[in-house]
Amino acid sequence: MKKKLMMLLLTLASLLLTGCAMRTVEEMYALPRRSEEYSFLQSAIDAAMENLTYSAPISGDNQQTVQTADLNGDGMDEYLVFAMGSSEKPLQVLIFTQDENGTCSLAEVIESNGTAFEQVEYVNFDEKPGLELVVGRQVSDQVLRNVSVYSFSSGSAEQLFTIGYSKYLSCDLDSNGRSEVMVLRPGESESDRGMAVLYSYQAGKTQRSVETELSQEPSRIRRIQAGKLYGGKPAIYVASAVDDNTIVTDIFAIRNRQFTNISYSSEAHTSIGTMLNFYVYAEDIDGDGILELPSAIPMEAMSQWQEGDQTSLLRWFSMDLDGKEVDKAYTFHDFLGGWYMLLDQDWAQRVTVEQWEDTFTFYVWDADYITAAKIFNVYILTGGTRDADAQSSGRFPLYRTEGVAYAARLGTDAPMYGITKEYLNTSFRLIRQDWRTGES
Repeated sequence: MKKKLMMLLLTLASLLLTGCAMRTVEEMYALPRRSEEYSFLQSAIDAAMENLTYSAPISGDNQQTVQTADLNGDGMDEYLVFAMGSSEKPLQVLIFTQDENGTCSLAEVIESNGTAFEQVEYVNFDEKPGLELVVGRQVSDQVLRNVSVYSFSSGSAEQLFTIGYSKYLSCDLDSNGRSEVMVLRPGESESDRGMAVLYSYQAGKTQRSVETELSQEPSRIRRIQAGKLYGGKPAIYVASAVDDNTIVTDIFAIRNRQFTNISYSSEAHTSIGTMLNFYVYAEDIDGDGILELPSAIPMEAMSQWQEGDQTSLLRWFSMDLDGKEVDKAYTFHDFLGGWYMLLDQDWAQRVTVEQWEDTFTFYVWDADYITAAKIFNVYILTGGTRDADAQSSGRFPLYRTEGVAYAARLGTDAPMYGITKEYLNTSFRLIRQDWRTGES
């Protein structure tokens, strides 16, 4: 969805300029001047901001104090200023319009209770022209929050609904080209699991889905991702912490025209058990546009595992709309080192990895788990001669980052399993980090 976002106006004086077609030397070397349109807008904002302070949203993609969006669908953007006052309803959204001559005026003020704007989105929610404004607000210093959706198609703000939430996001689960708003909130009591509800616009009015359960309470949610199921249907993946080492992933989608949690076993007509795994999140591990989920596969030890050894591989699978699992990939992840290796599905489940300091040795057991063939080594090199070391003693480079060189060496039994330098270079990956959370 196309929308423009505006940087804080007070820092834009040197950027919003007009008159790009310079005609004279004097004009070419003249000091930059504010555009007339900017001056009109700044004057209108200054007048409206008396006794108010700027209050930018504190999370989400839209954290600018001044933002733009075409709310009424006339092809011209409105300007939205997020502010706070001292009145009974302190949170205020000031909406400015601009005519063909550039003159700006305050068209509307949306006032509401709360202590801060938490999150703001612009979505195509109803069937009418223009974008709807979705505003999440912190109502108290505790966990209480409200989200409201406003439509401007009638010429002024019309509140479509307001609901309490712990987390919310916009999505298009029914693939009709319009957004729904998915709300996650606590259960009726503190001991209850969380609930998920989907709000959509159908037949000229806002519709509320039946409630469906989360497997954990909302305070345990660690990540929410929009993705696709096996088969291409859209879904929302909600990962929650079970303890310090385990997460559970709930998958929400539209099935038989009903909003449902397809991965939670207490859901009607669903027999899939809750999916527990290490602290690893859903990811498109094979790059096919479908999110995969990880599960741990214990490795058969060559000798007794030492304290701190990683004893499991990761099996990655996608899920279809009926809750059926489809195997997609197998990996060995070295989380501390920040890398992983994709493994061939034909023999991945028989792999064992032994670590000695910064050297990882990969073996494949025979079908009876009697003998194991050494297939390759991976080296993490950090010394001053790391680049030279990556190409000595039969090693070859896999990847280089600032301060670290990754290298490999083929084992004597590598040809038996089709493992070549090209195979390892293609299969070696760095673990990506979420830029919003810093988590892997």
